[in-house]
Amino acid sequence: MIFFLMSNNFRIHKLEKHETKDVSDSHTNGSLTVVWRDWDKIIKDPQMVYVNFIAPKEMKGPHLHQNRTSYFYCINGEVILIIKDRNGEFQEVIVKSDEPQLIEVPNGIGVAILNRTERSSIVLVLADISWKPDDNEMKNVTFENYNWDKWK
Repeated sequence: MIFFLMSNNFRIHKLEKHETKDVSDSHTNGSLTVVWRDWDKIIKDPQMVYVNFIAPKEMKGPHLHQNRTSYFYCINGEVILIIKDRNGEFQEVIVKSDEPQLIEVPNGIGVAILNRTERSSIVLVLADISWKPDDNEMKNVTFENYNWDKWK
């Protein structure tokens, strides 16, 4: 698994994508993407996995997790992760289902998931700490200096 550092605040991991073959005549019948393996050592003992559906032209967040590191993989469609790093700078990461990447956002880093397309997008999220209804671990934040108008 290859990764490159986008900033000193989050990482983008390029994921392996493999063609799959039909068992009877070996024609290509699709593909698979490796999101996590215990021996890759990207996520130490993931505690939670969930699927996030983002409606067309909608946004989720921004918010941050005070204790949890989250890993985002776009299963279907395209989203833009808007990340406010520890230096207060905004990073925009376009994540597409046909270009497999795993975006690692550590605790304390604010993120919004934006879907600017006409179709719903689906994002698989893995986390190193599971969510509990009463833990108050998530904090809604505002990206006051961010230019939201550019996405209208």
